Amino acid sequence: MEIQLIPLIIVVAYLVGMLIVGFVVGKLHIKDSKDYMVAGRRMGLFMVAFSLSANNIGGGCTTGLAQKAFGSWGLSAIWYVLAASIAMIPLAYFAPKIRKTMAITIPEVVGRRFGKISSNFTAVLSVLSLFCLTSSQIAASGTVVATLTGIPMNVALLIAGLVVILYTTFGGMMADQVSDLIQFGIILVGLAIATPFVIKGCGGWQAISAALPGEQLNIAKIGWVPIIGYIFNYFCTFLAGPEMVTRFETAKDEKTARNASLLSAVLMAAMSIFPVLLGLAALAVKDTLPMLAENGSNAMMAVSTVHAPAAIVGLISAAIICATMSSADSNLLCMSSMVINDLYLGNVGRKSLSEKQIILYTRVCNVVAAVVAMLISMFGISIAAMNTFAFGIRCAGPFAAYGLGLAVPKATKNSGVVSLFTGTVAFIVWQLYTGGDMTKGFGILPVVFGCAIGVVTFFLVNWIEWKKGVKAAPSAYAAE
Repeated sequence: MEIQLIPLIIVVAYLVGMLIVGFVVGKLHIKDSKDYMVAGRRMGLFMVAFSLSANNIGGGCTTGLAQKAFGSWGLSAIWYVLAASIAMIPLAYFAPKIRKTMAITIPEVVGRRFGKISSNFTAVLSVLSLFCLTSSQIAASGTVVATLTGIPMNVALLIAGLVVILYTTFGGMMADQVSDLIQFGIILVGLAIATPFVIKGCGGWQAISAALPGEQLNIAKIGWVPIIGYIFNYFCTFLAGPEMVTRFETAKDEKTARNASLLSAVLMAAMSIFPVLLGLAALAVKDTLPMLAENGSNAMMAVSTVHAPAAIVGLISAAIICATMSSADSNLLCMSSMVINDLYLGNVGRKSLSEKQIILYTRVCNVVAAVVAMLISMFGISIAAMNTFAFGIRCAGPFAAYGLGLAVPKATKNSGVVSLFTGTVAFIVWQLYTGGDMTKGFGILPVVFGCAIGVVTFFLVNWIEWKKGVKAAPSAYAAE
């Protein structure tokens, strides 16, 4: 395969830049574990908002979104990201409450309210899911590297994983957020510049739309029930998402956390159309794309390579790899933070390690976890399958215990514990029943079903125990 030199140079420059960011931030700004895990709680509006957006826009929202538009979704694929932006609006209600806890992780807050068992259970679920998510994002990054260079996929995976390991391990959450700011800027600006070039190269939008079946241009093609389901799905996964919660914890105050959620909604909505247009363009000119996969999995890269200048291909390549790595580093850091903060210090005792030791152990955990994630990515497991399992297992149970634990002061201890288990079991049962097919189970996604059962049992147990006069669980807002 011929090496695409200009796109490769652009991507290599980006990768080197991320390494420099991690090294500089680590040297100048990491003084204690709070700096490393939650960026010292001093991030401003744009830093938090761009970081939230970059974390949400992974490989599934770039290459995956173009694939959906190329396939059966057509123009309605825009809802895959637009639904996420809408879900950020009600999340703004919870954002100040999340920041007010002054915690580092979700299990820490759940443990304050509902006890050690609930904290450990939540941490195990989250760590398991973050392994899968990190693996899927490294796999997506490796695909871009392999496409540009022609090197074997396993070597490309090692390169992508190594870069993630180094800049995340060096600089922690602060480097993560600085890189997220850069990465989402590249995603948004890169796709906004590149898309018109690709459309022009394909003959213009009029030629593209004329070559497409009419139903492909129906914005509601997938149906309103699935669209509404996706909005609920994103809200559930965001509220109980470790990487989302951690970013709200980095905000300098509660107002910043709330406004960042709203600004993130605008940013994600702004970029949602570009991968969709590229996917539709690829479908319209598919006969001219010799490297196009039959299922359209590389539709974005295939149409760009043939119908856009090399510099534009480089911009799109950089945008894709930014999208995947911005999610991979977030997942990796959240995973190591939970292992050290919740599973180790939460059970052994915080005084057992000094601040320098906490940072060192967290860094070592980053490296070990990333290596394992790279090995998992080499098995060729479906990215969609890993993501579906990961998002469901981490939030279906903790959703009620964490989200309602913040919002219901009188909640009892048993309500949180029971909802954790019922929500998780309900997700697993519904996933097995539907097999991920939205035509089954009334169109209710397994994540949404699990969260709903968790909420019902949360309030049911509370209602029973309030009748019995059971006292409320401790506050979620304990002093740091």
